[in-house]
Amino acid sequence: MQCRNDRGASAVEYGLLIAGIAAVVAIVVVGLGQAVGHRLSDNCDEIGGHIQTALAQSGSTGCTP
Repeated sequence: MQCRNDRGASAVEYGLLIAGIAAVVAIVVVGLGQAVGHRLSDNCDEIGGHIQTALAQSGSTGCTP
């Protein structure tokens, strides 16, 4: 009777599994990062517009000498 040693194959399979999971996580993080970045940029632009409108209505330039 001959014993088989499958430890090397198992290590390769686990390595591939971890690499696949890491790739999926990286794709999700990049996608969410871009979505959050765009959302924050849009919010900042909107807040800036409101500030400019408020300053124009008050007659102030927003700068103090």
